[in-house]
Amino acid sequence: MSPDTIRNVIGIIGNVISFGLFLSPLPTFVQIWKKKSVEQFKPDPYLATLLNCMAWVVYGLPVVHPNSTLVLTINGGGTVIQLVYIAVYLTYSDRKRRVKVLSLVLLEVAFVVLLLVLVVSLVHELHKRAAIVGVLCVVFCTMIYVAPLSVMKMVIKTRSVEYMPFYLSLASLGNGACWTAYALIRIDLFIIIPNGIGVVLAMVQLILYGAFYKSTQRQIAERKAGEKGREVNLAQVVVDREEDGAGKKKAGNGGAM
Repeated sequence: MSPDTIRNVIGIIGNVISFGLFLSPLPTFVQIWKKKSVEQFKPDPYLATLLNCMAWVVYGLPVVHPNSTLVLTINGGGTVIQLVYIAVYLTYSDRKRRVKVLSLVLLEVAFVVLLLVLVVSLVHELHKRAAIVGVLCVVFCTMIYVAPLSVMKMVIKTRSVEYMPFYLSLASLGNGACWTAYALIRIDLFIIIPNGIGVVLAMVQLILYGAFYKSTQRQIAERKAGEKGREVNLAQVVVDREEDGAGKKKAGNGGAM
């Protein structure tokens, strides 16, 4: 197999994994749709992912970085998915949130369109266009990958991985590894850097998962035992009150005789 064929195969696998990651928030939006309310959910992750995907779409265009069809396809799909999420969020949010989120979406779209127009009209060499857009993509993509650092900090502090899903971390590792390998075949530092960081962070997450899995199960078991104990105590209180009431009633009937 030629290097280009291998690269395309890896890129297709990367597309599949990335698509799965883009769909991972779907249960959240199904919940919003069912409850007809966004409750305390924040739109920040979806706004950040939208900006990241749109920037990569610009990077993958033939007028910026030729032979990047697979980068273009997955990020084009990601852009559509994020817009659907945001549309659902706008539908079920209050007026104040709606105006704020819509303004941010329009600002992001305007920024990306302006970036494309300026790069294509003012910069005539393809490698320079790719460098300008690529640097921005590295920044945006790295921000997405380092977002779980706060969760990792909480895991270390609480010694619990309850809120750090194993399969999401595993998928993130696979995604980063695929795109890093894809970029290594035809050296593309703008894809290697953020995805290399993503691989390292995903590996750290999996190491933390292995380190704190047992303590997490122990905490969950203790919590369930505590809840069960409280239920038993509550049931006992109810029984005692009923017996108390029955005793008083019997005593009252006896006095009346």
